[in-house]
Amino acid sequence: MQHLNIIKKFLGTALVCSLVFASCNLDRFPLNGPSTETFPASEKEAQMGLLAAYQSISQLDASSTPIWHVMDNITDIGYARPGNNYTSPITSALTTDNALAVKPWQVHYRTIARCHAVLDKLSDLKASMAEAAYNQLDAELRFVRAYAYSQLIELYGAVPLIKQAVGLGNSNVERTPKATIEQFLLDELTEIAERLPVSQSVYGNVRASRISAYMLKARIALYAKKYPQAIEASKKALDLSAGVNDLTPFNTTINTVGKDHTTGEPSTANIFGHEGYLSSKEWIWVAEYNKAIVGNTHNQQYYIASRLGKGVCYWGPTQDFINTFQATDGLPITESPLYNPTKPYENRDPRLDMYCVRPGSRYMGYQFEPNTTSKTVANYWPVINGQATTPSSVTNTDATNAFRSFSGYLWRKHTDLADFNSTSVSGVCDLDVGIFRLSELLLIYAEAKIEANEIDATVYTAINRIRTRAKMPSLPTGLSQAQLRKALRYERKIELANDGLRWYDLRRWDIAKTVMNGVIYLNRDAKAWTSAVLTGFDDNYTPIYNHSEAAKYFTTQEVVYRVNKDELWPVPKSEIDASNKLTQNPGY
Repeated sequence: MQHLNIIKKFLGTALVCSLVFASCNLDRFPLNGPSTETFPASEKEAQMGLLAAYQSISQLDASSTPIWHVMDNITDIGYARPGNNYTSPITSALTTDNALAVKPWQVHYRTIARCHAVLDKLSDLKASMAEAAYNQLDAELRFVRAYAYSQLIELYGAVPLIKQAVGLGNSNVERTPKATIEQFLLDELTEIAERLPVSQSVYGNVRASRISAYMLKARIALYAKKYPQAIEASKKALDLSAGVNDLTPFNTTINTVGKDHTTGEPSTANIFGHEGYLSSKEWIWVAEYNKAIVGNTHNQQYYIASRLGKGVCYWGPTQDFINTFQATDGLPITESPLYNPTKPYENRDPRLDMYCVRPGSRYMGYQFEPNTTSKTVANYWPVINGQATTPSSVTNTDATNAFRSFSGYLWRKHTDLADFNSTSVSGVCDLDVGIFRLSELLLIYAEAKIEANEIDATVYTAINRIRTRAKMPSLPTGLSQAQLRKALRYERKIELANDGLRWYDLRRWDIAKTVMNGVIYLNRDAKAWTSAVLTGFDDNYTPIYNHSEAAKYFTTQEVVYRVNKDELWPVPKSEIDASNKLTQNPGY
């Protein structure tokens, strides 16, 4: 309870500052700070400005879902309800005024503006502050700014690099080359990392730590293919995390995976739910939400959940993703003797059921059956509430509703049964969102080592820690660089699913042009299929289909990726119109 109160106090202060910033309309590109000439006039006001910058990050969403849990649903592993905002990004039809593409530009630059509102005058307070406090405040603001720019350059490429607030009379700014910004960010993070506390767990990891600074540096270096720097920074972060961070074991519900709804409901709430954000040591940096603060909530579970679970089935894994999960012997399903296509969910990597919802399982207290032949399903809420010893029967709206799951599957990861009662079209949720966690850090380190061809036992250890947590066999030793690369890409695809990183991985690995051209497979009617639908997996662990056979069972979504266009999103039309120096990305 003390921990929770500390967090609420943290964002409660941020609310005060957000009201200060809301008093003017300059809190967006072209990056002006508040109109007052005196802010910040004290250390307390400077801290308020910092908290407002953190709060700004949490305001980036789409369909009331934090952006981190949207991005994978415009890739090969996740699918959104068909419509302009989410079908256009996967069919090369994104427009310059599409809300999904516009909002990150606006929110990230607003966040940068909030950082500058304090940074520009912070030196005026130096004499009145303790040196350590001053250095930490400066470092946290620059960390937040670095994170915002790291997202902007991956989505839009070259963007204006603004290092201080820009006045209205000087608002026309040119785009800075991506490589220049990358180097600026790497230099910034090198300079500020040691000024930060090793951990900020006392604040629920919602403030930047030394570990998170080195992790951000490692991610930027990895994406830039600067592997020696990525190795150095990720190793530094891992060394610092020893005794601070650790992988949280899956809870006992892992015993229900691969089984039917009668055995129980898998749950990852001890990692990705309210419990996890309070107690799991896996989290390194977190975006915080709080129902007590107006505007600091989302409605994610409503968009994720099943119809019976009070949701609208907006997002869900694809059949391509479901087919990717290995058998429990560590082999792909096209090679494992354990795989039975008539019982396709048995003997699979436990993360299939821990992270996804598939036919025959239990979800949000109900049997999940999207096949239209299932007229009724089991309702376990009388059992959960202690009112009965057996489930009741209810009409299966997950099969009859016109807007049931479009992929035939749903996401379990990032949901929490504790939010069921408050889930509704007008509901609010304050489940936090993890931005950095130890699993990704381990995979950053392993990938950088593999790509630099500095393969040693630490690479296997990093990957195997994640596989062991999932109760999957360790990698065989003596793998080649290409074999380890394939193994690494499997782990990123599976372990980091619906964390918002797949969109970037497809582009930085230069595989989007093949993976996102043609079709992705869906199974909205939950049909059974044969082993003949698959012929194998490529070097990136992408399923290879026998299309004529697969088309007998699966529905498809055409996907289009145009080279020299779809690597990036368009610069928002409103920004182009407002500046005579901003240019548009190719193809838009």
